Amino acid sequence: MDILYVIGKTCRMDITDLATRISAQERRALARAITLVESGRDDHRTQAAALLAALPQDRQALRIGLSGTPGVGKSTFIESLGMMLIRRGLRVAVLAVDPSSSRSGGSILGDKTRMDLLSREADAFIRPSPSQTHLGGVARRTREAVRLCEAAGFDVVLIETVGVGQSETVVAEMSDLFLLLLAPAGGDELQGVKRGIMEMADIILVNKADGDLKAAANRTCADYAGALRLLRKRAQDPDGYPCAMTVSALQEDGLDAAWERIEALVEWRRQNGFWERTRAAQARYWFTEDVKQRLLAQLQMPEARTALAALGDEVAAGEVDPSVAAQQFVDELGR
Repeated sequence: MDILYVIGKTCRMDITDLATRISAQERRALARAITLVESGRDDHRTQAAALLAALPQDRQALRIGLSGTPGVGKSTFIESLGMMLIRRGLRVAVLAVDPSSSRSGGSILGDKTRMDLLSREADAFIRPSPSQTHLGGVARRTREAVRLCEAAGFDVVLIETVGVGQSETVVAEMSDLFLLLLAPAGGDELQGVKRGIMEMADIILVNKADGDLKAAANRTCADYAGALRLLRKRAQDPDGYPCAMTVSALQEDGLDAAWERIEALVEWRRQNGFWERTRAAQARYWFTEDVKQRLLAQLQMPEARTALAALGDEVAAGEVDPSVAAQQFVDELGR
């Protein structure tokens, strides 16, 4: 019998039974499983690995990464898009990453409050998670949470990043398609050709294209459409992609057209083999990242911290060169 610890309480639960309940689309089992995989405890990591191995491997959802600056309307867009997809008979999971305070370490986790209508839907699942110290706009275990949502039978998984700017490219390593939301008058052609998040986007959506902002949104969309033509064409893109479009999440205008472009791109990538190749490359990427994290975790072991502190004192005293000390520490760690 495996033990699953849930938010301060201990409840006995068979991992095989938990996997079965997730496969049966039980929301409470899915929520508990995500809590388990997000835990940093060694025993929980072992249980999480066993759970992931016990899940069905043949279920695939459309993974959509979504980023944008704070205030651009990501939550409103996700709710409007999610409600539209549910009306079309699809099940939608939302994995939202909230920024964590560098002072207290806490997060608000208020995405369910923002997505009031979507959170009430039986075919929707919203899970906010703290970013903690993880960079790149996503939480450390977001990829594993995506796997759990796929096993739970969701058709579309929306991964909302923290929303801090140009460096949020890690989400592209766990999604099939990457959307970038921009606000009207948020930049010009020069901003559009900047490397980083811009060149990772498959579709750029200029939100808030309504009312007094509609004209500005159209100008911004035209600017970015021109900038995208200057970027080097990617092998995984058909003609016309990446593209820029205007939407109004508040008025639900342009969502149907945006979803049609998403479906067309996904279908083209499936037919031309890019879907499988991208997922295989992502699996290799996360394998390497997990190895790195496990190696970094060894630095927190008492023996390693003691040796690191001792060598740090020698370096500070000028008794040994930093590079020599670093090599000595790595050699000792590898024994």
